[in-house]
Amino acid sequence: EEIRVASNFDEIIGRSKALRKVLTQAEQVATTDTTVLILGETGTGKELLAHAIHKLSPRHKRPLVKINCAALPEALFESEIFGHEAGAFTGAQQKRIGKFEHANGGTLFLDELESLSLALQAKLLRVLQERSVERLGSNTAMSVDVRVIAAVKDDLKQLVERQTFRADLYYRLNVATIDLPPLRERRDDIPELFAHFVRDASARYERAEPAWTASDMARWQAYDWPGNVRELKNIAERFSLGLDDGLPQPAHDAGSLEARMARAERACIEEAL
Repeated sequence: EEIRVASNFDEIIGRSKALRKVLTQAEQVATTDTTVLILGETGTGKELLAHAIHKLSPRHKRPLVKINCAALPEALFESEIFGHEAGAFTGAQQKRIGKFEHANGGTLFLDELESLSLALQAKLLRVLQERSVERLGSNTAMSVDVRVIAAVKDDLKQLVERQTFRADLYYRLNVATIDLPPLRERRDDIPELFAHFVRDASARYERAEPAWTASDMARWQAYDWPGNVRELKNIAERFSLGLDDGLPQPAHDAGSLEARMARAERACIEEAL
């Protein structure tokens, strides 16, 4: 069962119990058309998981269209997601197909959804409920067949309580929820991830792969990685270039850190043996 699940998510690296649970959940929802809500801190790999779910879905031959909600200015969001007709506003010289139309038959990935304003949340909710969109400047609604995968880094329940996120949109999205654990909760995956990133960087820069010691790996496994996998990837790339100047000290007392490093080093030695 573990081998089968791993082969379905071959781009996602790790064998920890926490990650296996996530991949099993993802596999269960991938073959359905249900809306998926991915929760997780910055850098945990939410977009990669969305790609994997789409790849396993019946929609895999159709496009996966990504929207970073935090990166789009509010004034342009409606035009980007719904599209517009020529002359709909100043500067709209020709018709533009929106992201929903482009994703028709496929999957729409909404990243950092919590950054949308309440007004835009209401318009998004309407599209999700009615499964149709109207381009700006048009009075004709067009049906769309789109599967939605949304990703958030904040606690939506708390945002609903603070009235900065619409409760009706939250309940519309909260069908199948997958909580992607931070790297500090899957420390067993760090050696495999680090080796992969070093190997990849060394190949790209045409350099020999550098070696590391059990003490090095123990130090990396003891660190809490606030930037998660993205931070680990950057450190691995620096290491492959010979630029490793040490990691910042974790926010733990020395005794606790030494104990954790000792456990991690013993694990590395046992694995090597």
